[in-house]
Amino acid sequence: MPAMDRIDRTLLNLLQADASRTNAQLADEVGLASSSCLRRIRRLEAAGLILRTVAILDPAKSGKGLKVIIAVELARHDEPSRRQFLELAARQPAVVQAYGVTGQTDVILMLRVADMDEVTALCELLFGEGSNVTRYYTMVVNKTAKETTAIPL
Repeated sequence: MPAMDRIDRTLLNLLQADASRTNAQLADEVGLASSSCLRRIRRLEAAGLILRTVAILDPAKSGKGLKVIIAVELARHDEPSRRQFLELAARQPAVVQAYGVTGQTDVILMLRVADMDEVTALCELLFGEGSNVTRYYTMVVNKTAKETTAIPL
């Protein structure tokens, strides 16, 4: 993809803030004709910069108001073992983010759940007998200072 210019970056920032804007609204905000604006957006999509357009739900109103972070230490650190654990974690609906990481832990999981019973059930599934998990640390989020899906441009 050719280098992004100021208009591309502005369009991407506008879409990240609120993708429900119409093409006409976006065009007005960046000073383009609607057809030119749409061509730019299609080009950004074709280049893979825009992966998908989604609705972001209110976790509390959707019944998943509890956010939990779990740091996981694996017994076996080889790539196939780590990949296998990450794939199992990623299949769980409560796991909204799953990362293989460097440092003291091997995996970081972010959960969105209704209550601690849901956390307990997930922990039994992922970390029970026969799992590749040596230990895990569970942290319940009690204050969110910042949570965004936007990529700074």
